[in-house]
Amino acid sequence: MSAKIRKLAVVVEEMRREMDKEVSPATRKACAIAVIENPCAGRFVADLETLMAIGEELGDLLGRKAVAALGIKPGQAESYGKAAVVGEAGELEHAAAILHPRLGKPLRAAVEKGAALVPSAKKMGGVGTAIDVPLGHKDAAYVRSHFDAMEVRVADAPRANEILVAVAVTDSGRPLPRIGGLTKDQIEGKDGLR
Repeated sequence: MSAKIRKLAVVVEEMRREMDKEVSPATRKACAIAVIENPCAGRFVADLETLMAIGEELGDLLGRKAVAALGIKPGQAESYGKAAVVGEAGELEHAAAILHPRLGKPLRAAVEKGAALVPSAKKMGGVGTAIDVPLGHKDAAYVRSHFDAMEVRVADAPRANEILVAVAVTDSGRPLPRIGGLTKDQIEGKDGLR
């Protein structure tokens, strides 16, 4: 692996009650996080190929870790998302290089299919910066019950020369969804939208 990983973390949330109503089955989200050295920190780098390759590696590693944390088969994953926080010696484009060109394909393999775009967020920040990892249904972007997010942070990351990379996966949508629209039972999964 070309990424120099300082730390890996996995966070799992399980929602069992909402507005004093039982959520059954419980809705679950998992986020796998890597804190990596930014090989481009402190200088302008025109060719971000190194970061793109790291994104591909992390899409596979973090996608598999998030699915495993939920204890589900890849095909049982319902939604996904990705995010990155760049330390102050980097730039926002470093997060874009990790998240966009190549991270998606191995993440889709880790969750089996993934016809829809992977929602993403990126920002700059120092140690302890929180980020909301946006979530959407993996096969149909119009499934409103799966519009969500998962807030994550690592207390000692990112340091100035690091990037925190997060991939979130769920086994369900929001608890008690009731705003209408396309339901997961109506998904065609052909165009990534419906």
